[in-house]
Amino acid sequence: MHEMALAQSIRGIVDDQARAQHFSRVKVVRMEIGRFAGVEKSALVFCFDVAMQGGPAEGARLEMIDLPGRAACLGCGEMVEIDDRLDPCPLCGSGQILPRGGDEMRIRNLEVE
Repeated sequence: MHEMALAQSIRGIVDDQARAQHFSRVKVVRMEIGRFAGVEKSALVFCFDVAMQGGPAEGARLEMIDLPGRAACLGCGEMVEIDDRLDPCPLCGSGQILPRGGDEMRIRNLEVE
C-alpha cells in the first residue's frame, strides 16, 4: 500500500514545516492530487490519520483537491482535459496527444495554529 508511504512523507513535510515556521498544531492539510497520480483517496485518508498520530497534525483534516488530466493535442494544437491517458482529443478527435498534467501530488497549504 503506497498510500502509507505517501502519508508518512506528508508527515515528514508537516513536521519539518512545524519546526521551521514555529507552529504547534495543524488543523487542515490541503493536497492537490492529479487524476493520473494513482492515489486511492479513501486509503490515503485512513493512512493519513494513522501517520499523523503524535505529531502537530494529529486530528487534522485532509482535504484533497482534484486536478484534471491535461494533454497537448498535436492534431489541433490545443491544450485539453482528458479522462484517460489514451483518450483522443475531445476537440478534434486526434489520437496524437501528449499528456502534460494530471500526475501531480503536492501539499497546497496548511491551516495552522
